[in-house]
Amino acid sequence: MRNVKILVVAESFLPHMNGVTNSVLRVVECFARSGHEVRIVAPGAPGIPNELTFGAERVPVIPVLSLPMMGYGQVRMSATTNYRIRSIIDDFHPDVVHLACPALLGNAASKAAVKRGIPTVAIYQTDLPGYTRKYGAPVLEEAMWMFLRDIHNRCEINLAPSSSTRNQIVEHGIERVQIWRRGVDTSQFSPTRRSEKLRKRLAPNGEKLVVYVGRLAAEKQVDDLAILESMPNVRLVIVGEGPLEAQLRSAMPGAYFAGFKKGAELAEIVASCDLFVHTGELETFCQTIQEAMASGLPAIAPRSGGPIDLIDHSHTGWLYTPGKLEELRAYVEDLLGDDTKRGHFAAAAQESVRQRTWPVLAEQLLGFYREAARLHEAAHAA
Repeated sequence: MRNVKILVVAESFLPHMNGVTNSVLRVVECFARSGHEVRIVAPGAPGIPNELTFGAERVPVIPVLSLPMMGYGQVRMSATTNYRIRSIIDDFHPDVVHLACPALLGNAASKAAVKRGIPTVAIYQTDLPGYTRKYGAPVLEEAMWMFLRDIHNRCEINLAPSSSTRNQIVEHGIERVQIWRRGVDTSQFSPTRRSEKLRKRLAPNGEKLVVYVGRLAAEKQVDDLAILESMPNVRLVIVGEGPLEAQLRSAMPGAYFAGFKKGAELAEIVASCDLFVHTGELETFCQTIQEAMASGLPAIAPRSGGPIDLIDHSHTGWLYTPGKLEELRAYVEDLLGDDTKRGHFAAAAQESVRQRTWPVLAEQLLGFYREAARLHEAAHAA
């Protein structure tokens, strides 16, 4: 494919690191190194870079006016105007607009792309209606679906990260949906990162280590891990930060809270543990499961959303019934109590993600851009 001019509009970006930010960074790096011209538009925030550098390649970052989310200041909400987005598009003349988890900023960008006649691909990545319900505003859930439906149905192609998420958004009226999963850096997340020195620090009495990685927020249901606290010879390792940290520390005094970690430091912690557990029931994908599997850990998660596609039940890990915490505990006991079985699960887990590299996923995304351009051309030729 010829070099493409790609405008990535990211609803969430640096310095706040989450699944949306990580996906944007990984695909942008692949595109830049392949010679494609990329610009990123994102909510402005203290510490946001003006550009990204990948070897000799530079990717400009264009911050737009934003406000901190009430009660969660790390998350920024766009307050920019449609005129500002149109001017960015007019200055760059992109071949395609990529909307990463569109909401307020993505809404403005989708309207601008339609006005300028540019094909658009949107990535559905966060269950915002589910978050609305989880945070005590179920009356707004349908309004959120209407808002997202309007954004996504302006786009030529919508990409869901899992079959469960695809089915969910199609049921709510979002059209032209295909599946695009996520890659994993298997050179960074690997069993070779395991550190016996770190294990001795985390498990001074030889405990088995169960690790969770993610935000410490209500939608992740991290408090469900408390059912594992009383297990003998087991220690929880909780990696992440968020508004519930103090509450979780109180509920799980025996756990090790590592704070936010990334890169090699995160990879070392994960690889040095024995089992990965994720408790959130609103995951559209769950990238941390892939990273744990690449690190040689079996994974346990609710049978809900993205994990259904990632975990091969009874082969690479276990899927427990949402809300059935005794079932979660039983699965943890099953794998921690049998080193041989856990080893077989671990090997299968690592093999299952071996081919899911970011360059492969970026090439797939370029294919979706090509398809969006064809659909756009056909629609306007009719």
